[in-house]
Amino acid sequence: MTPQVETATAAHEAAVYDTLMLAFASDPMARWTWPDAHVYLEVFPRFAKAFGGAGFALGTAHRIGNEAAALWLPPGVEPDSEAMDRLMQGSLSAEVAADVVQIMEQMTSFHPQEEHWYLPMIGADPAHQGKGLGSALLKHALAICDRDGVAAYLESSNPRNIPLYERHGFVRLGSIQAGSSPVVTPMLRKAKRR
Repeated sequence: MTPQVETATAAHEAAVYDTLMLAFASDPMARWTWPDAHVYLEVFPRFAKAFGGAGFALGTAHRIGNEAAALWLPPGVEPDSEAMDRLMQGSLSAEVAADVVQIMEQMTSFHPQEEHWYLPMIGADPAHQGKGLGSALLKHALAICDRDGVAAYLESSNPRNIPLYERHGFVRLGSIQAGSSPVVTPMLRKAKRR
């Protein structure tokens, strides 16, 4: 049975953040950023909201029940960088903070100049991983990108996910890394002709 992807509304927001928090609980970059479990659990939902929460109001947040979710930002919409900066300043250790600034600068340098959809976050509750939910979420949004002839861009913070993205047409653009951080891989899926 094909997983049913639906638009996540404001009523689903807390549940989506919970699903993503579980999905990223063993993510190399998320846990390097917030290695203390208490801090991670406290900060992650606010981080997710600042990073991709605009998708709820725009109809570009997607979910498969409470099992998996993706926060997409359509062309011209950016993460809430001011909220992210405030959150980082209040939650990062001094050692990590300096490296995060460099990572964010590198992330900015890889963002495409062309019109594109940006995927800040996608993930499945670990109890439901390996069931094709990530593929279903990607197919759903990439069909919209293809309909509109627009590229898609993401940064993979977990090397385990790179083959999934490559199967959906994303190609690696390079690597992002600073200090003791894990590697983040920027990836682009070029626009398909309308």
